[in-house]
Parts: sequence; structure tokens; C-alpha cells
Amino acid sequence: MGSRKGSYELSVRVTPRASANRIESQPDGSVKAWVTAAPADGAANEAVLALLAKELGIPKSALSIVKGHAARNKRIRIAPKGR
Repeated sequence: MGSRKGSYELSVRVTPRASANRIESQPDGSVKAWVTAAPADGAANEAVLALLAKELGIPKSALSIVKGHAARNKRIRIAPKGR
């Protein structure tokens, strides 16, 4: 996880079309996420953001994908409150 001007960036490896939604942290600080949504029309991206928001206890609006919109490896920014 990296920090940038009060926000944090998280490396996430996404597996779409999984049998269940789940998240697992990795020893290197990255995260693996499995989502049931297909990677069509951004459905898997939305599912990953919703899953992370629920797991972290923050609003989904505080999360944004900064890299990897069409890839399994993503960088997700976690913005602090009020940004």
C-alpha cells in the first residue's frame, strides 16, 4: 500500500466470475479479490469497489481505480474523508 497526498493506493489482483465474493490480504501488502461479476461493462470493477468499501467500512465514493481499468491487476486509491 502506498501513500500519496493524504490518500492511499492499494494493489489489487482481481478474479472475476468467482463462485463467491471475497478478499484476502497478501504478505506483500497487496490484496486478492474474487468477485462473482463478469468483467463486462465495468461490472467486475464496480463489484471490487463495493466489496472493498464494505470490508474497509468506508463509502464506495472514497475509492477509485487509478490504474488497470481493463486488467486484473489494479491500483485503487482510497481517499480520506472530505476529498
